[in-house]
Amino acid sequence: MITIKEISKLTGISVRTLRYYEEIRLLIPLNKTEGGHRLYGEEELKRLQQILFLKNLGFKLKEIQRLLNDTWDWSTSLEHQLAFVLEEQEKLKQMENTLTGLKNALAIEGELNETLIQKMIKLSNRESEKKQAFRKQMFSNDEWQLVKSLPNLNRNDPNSLEWMGLLGQLKQLMSNGAESDSVQRIIKRMIEKSTEEYPDNEVFLEKMWDIRKSSSLSDKVGLYPLDEEFLNYVEQAFNIYETRELRGTSE
Repeated sequence: MITIKEISKLTGISVRTLRYYEEIRLLIPLNKTEGGHRLYGEEELKRLQQILFLKNLGFKLKEIQRLLNDTWDWSTSLEHQLAFVLEEQEKLKQMENTLTGLKNALAIEGELNETLIQKMIKLSNRESEKKQAFRKQMFSNDEWQLVKSLPNLNRNDPNSLEWMGLLGQLKQLMSNGAESDSVQRIIKRMIEKSTEEYPDNEVFLEKMWDIRKSSSLSDKVGLYPLDEEFLNYVEQAFNIYETRELRGTSE
């Protein structure tokens, strides 16, 4: 048999907690010394291990007591606990997506102001079912598959990160003018990426650009909010690139 202090040292559970377990009759010592020191045997140690295991699974002490006393429906209890864990995972995933989105937004904007943060929170909190329903209204089945492959601010995949990087570079170069060589190189890469990722889907890309230019439609579809001035700047840069390409071809 070992003393309460030895159990505390062995398990990391405080003496006060072990005394409380005794008080609620969750873990009763096997015996006590003449001096009143609590003693625990092998069975008590096994029960303590069970208590710790169930606590780590998220069960409350009252539930653990009933579980160990065989008055609890294990199947139902585990189902409830699994549902709780899955719900918590979903919440953590949503938090991860929001934080990733804010980090990527910072890469695009260079800074995060209050207005942008509010937009991002609104975007992340938008009811998923409503957003999905609206998207399916806007796009055909074939287009829907393309929509799902679009770069996403809340993801860290290489494709999305490159798009965020290109947008961030354009933001930083706005003062250079849409016709500058540095801006036109970025536009060229954007067009190359669009051609690589969406070959023979010019109609879809034009549709996405029309949606992007509409703040209300962008919001309903769940696109990252870009200000009108920046969108006009990007459109101007694209037009300049296409004009130069046409001139080069005709010559």
